[in-house]
Amino acid sequence: MDMINARELEGSDRLRWIGATGLKGRCPRCAKGKMFASWLKLADRCRRCDLDYGYATPDDGPAFFALCFITFPLIFFVMWVELSFEPPFWVHILTSGPLMVASCVLSLRPLKGWLVASQYVNMAQEAGTEALFDELDRGRAGELESRRTRHEQAD
Repeated sequence: MDMINARELEGSDRLRWIGATGLKGRCPRCAKGKMFASWLKLADRCRRCDLDYGYATPDDGPAFFALCFITFPLIFFVMWVELSFEPPFWVHILTSGPLMVASCVLSLRPLKGWLVASQYVNMAQEAGTEALFDELDRGRAGELESRRTRHEQAD
């Protein structure tokens, strides 16, 4: 299978690549290796293509998006339940609280993967580090090509 250079994809193809790799926790370069070493800890590098995840800085992004996309809508739902049915307080303790916590915690990993894949594909970097980024990326691409050649010769 030919390697896809995700950075050369355009429009919806680029978005699909980011979603397919990031949300599944796959390497944004090769789509084969695992991005995570544990639940939310990024691996140091991809075991398949040797992509160094040192560029990744999702910081508080996953928590922010979980809050915006999951918690806020759930709060409106919980308020609707309260105003429409006026259940006892214990109903919210047993249903609403765990629902919010579980949905936020379970969404953190896919959101973090999505942010890391977005940073890679869109070449996100701090201002002034473009030359360093290009040098590191060229070196990794050369290593990937030589590793792929060795792998194909072994087959």
